[in-house]
Amino acid sequence: MSIIKRNEFLPGLNLFDDFFSRDLWNLGLNNSSSTSTTIPLVNIKETVEDFEVEMAAPGMNKDDFKVELDGNVLTINSEKKEQNEVRDGERYSRREFSYQSFQRSFQLPKDVVDADKIEARYENGVLRLVIPKREEAKPRPPKMIRIS
Repeated sequence: MSIIKRNEFLPGLNLFDDFFSRDLWNLGLNNSSSTSTTIPLVNIKETVEDFEVEMAAPGMNKDDFKVELDGNVLTINSEKKEQNEVRDGERYSRREFSYQSFQRSFQLPKDVVDADKIEARYENGVLRLVIPKREEAKPRPPKMIRIS
């Protein structure tokens, strides 16, 4: 475990520390958006048969997601609004809105995916997608050629 010293002189302004502590090759791939909200992290695994996508999104429902494949671009959207119902005669001194949304897009190899057989499920806080490859895109075993 590495220890990173933070400059707490100006608590909200850590530009100097952030510049030196971030991985320069993955500058745009951090886990927060420009509004400092978290973006769900994703694991993508390619096997011989398919692509497997796992997105950590706890506290959501399957109806909160919209998954779309347009050509070879896979897009996962989510929008969740939570509104507390106010009953007649109630007064509140503070009520905070709860709204979160995100969109992640991934480019898959061209003409490889069998779009009609994509499966998606959401369980235990993880959205899982299985994106099968077309038969012609799967690697074939070596073929022995008989010499005559």
